[in-house]
Amino acid sequence: MSQSDAPTLIPPTPAPPKAVAPTRRGRPPKARTGATPDTRAAILDAAEDLFSKHGFYGVTIREVAREAGVDTALVHYYFGAKRELFDAVFIRRAEVWNNERVAAINRYAETAGEAMTLEGLLEAFLRPPFEWSLKGGPGWKHYAALVAQTNANPTFGGETMARYFDPAIRRLIELIGQVLPEARAEDLYWGYHNLSGALTLTLGETGRLDRLSGGLCRSGDLESACDYMVRFAAAGFRAVCGPEARRG
Repeated sequence: MSQSDAPTLIPPTPAPPKAVAPTRRGRPPKARTGATPDTRAAILDAAEDLFSKHGFYGVTIREVAREAGVDTALVHYYFGAKRELFDAVFIRRAEVWNNERVAAINRYAETAGEAMTLEGLLEAFLRPPFEWSLKGGPGWKHYAALVAQTNANPTFGGETMARYFDPAIRRLIELIGQVLPEARAEDLYWGYHNLSGALTLTLGETGRLDRLSGGLCRSGDLESACDYMVRFAAAGFRAVCGPEARRG
C-alpha cells in the first residue's frame, strides 16, 4: 500500500472535563473529621482538666484542642464558643452528683420518717460527692476543683451554681426545715451558704489544711473530711436556726 493510500488517523475526541463541585464553606461534615463519641469525651476531659487548674479565663480553645489531640475546628464543631464548652463540662458531672444526692436524701427521709436527724440528712446529701472524689478517678478530682473555683467566681459563679445545683439544694433545705420546724427561712439559707463554702473548699483538696496543721491533717483524707463536715454542719444549723440564736 502506497503512502498516499494509507488511512488518515483521526485523533480521539477528548472526554469533557468532570464537573468539580464547588468548595463548601463552614465546618467539615462529621464523617470526614473522624469525630467519634470518644473524641467528644476526650475534649471534655481535656477542658475539665485545664479549667480546673487555670480557671475559665486562663484557658483557650486552642489549648483544649492541643490537650485533647484534635483540631481546633473540631472543638468548635462539638461545643461552639468557650462558654458553651465550659457549660458542657460543668453539667456532665453535676447531673450525676445531684441525681444521687436527691435520691439519697429522699430515700433517707422516707426511711427515717419522724426520726429524721440533721446528721442523717447531711450524711445522705454529702456522701455522694465525697465518694466520687475518692473513687471516681482523676476526672472527678478535676471536677471538684472546678466547682470550688466556680462557687467563688464573682463574675458568673452564682449564676452557674444556681443553674446546675439549686434544685438539689432546695430539696435539702426543705427537709432541714422539717427537722428544725422553728427555723426561719433566712437562717436556713445562711446555714447552707456556710456549708456550701466548706464543702467546695474541702473537695478542692488545695493542701491548705496540710500546711496549716503541719501535716497533722491531710486535705486528701476525704473520709475524715466528710465525717467532720456532717457533725460540724449539723451543729451549725442548730446554732443559727434554733430559738436560742434569735434570743442572742
